[in-house]
Amino acid sequence: MASLKEVRNRITSVSSTQQITNAMKMVSAAKLRRAQDAILRLRPYAEKLQEILGNLSTSAENAESGVYTAQREPKKVLMVVISSNRGLAGAFNANVMKEARKIVNTRYASQLAEGNVSWMSIGKKSGDIITKSQFNLLSSHNELFDGLSFEKVSLLAQRIMDGFVAKEFDRVEIVYNRFKNAAVQILTTEQFLPVPPPVASSEGTKSQSFDYIFEPDQQTIVEELIPKSLKTQLYKAILDSFAAEHGARMTAMNKATDNARELLKELRLTYNKARQASITNEILEIVGGAEALNG
Repeated sequence: MASLKEVRNRITSVSSTQQITNAMKMVSAAKLRRAQDAILRLRPYAEKLQEILGNLSTSAENAESGVYTAQREPKKVLMVVISSNRGLAGAFNANVMKEARKIVNTRYASQLAEGNVSWMSIGKKSGDIITKSQFNLLSSHNELFDGLSFEKVSLLAQRIMDGFVAKEFDRVEIVYNRFKNAAVQILTTEQFLPVPPPVASSEGTKSQSFDYIFEPDQQTIVEELIPKSLKTQLYKAILDSFAAEHGARMTAMNKATDNARELLKELRLTYNKARQASITNEILEIVGGAEALNG
């Protein structure tokens, strides 16, 4: 059995850890509230814009401005992985990288073998994993989470769009954790470029199409709407991941706090048993000494 001093030191250490994890849980809860409000306000707008974009993409295929809808053979692929800058969020970052690798190994195995898969990380943790795995890291954008804004994301989205137009890559996939609630994050993969056509329905036909009235004209609308929609989609994905990160960290810190509480109970029980055993031994020694003197 450990000595009383060792148990006391361990109790002090675990108690300090519990205070830290509890504080981190409260901080993440406060940040989650703001991040959750932001994504819940943006998501309906982004989804409706994506729906309109999907319907417009068919009309834009033959238009001169349909550079973002051009369906090319994906010889060069760019994987955009959205993670976090900090850890202590459970398997949040490991899961998103695992999903990205799975996508590459299943969908783009031939491109990977030829060295035509490039990576872009948004978040320090994914960048570290990509670098450690010796993948082709095109760029890393950890600074986006420092004052996250649509303007910052727009610049990055424009760089990706320009690369697609210049045929630096033929397919862009985004992998991130989609926020559902504080305890659940959904791993999501979206094709960013080229703009995917309308999704087929369960009956095997395309989703409902709409006869839009274009004002001032179709080409101008497409030229304006598609870039704005793409920037909004990337911003939504980053906001989703940002909210999911705080939810994952809050859940992880809550579990860590509970585990520390249970460990403290066991340590205190161990300490009391050791202390009682020490007192009993001292009493026995005193009684034994008294008996020896009487004898």
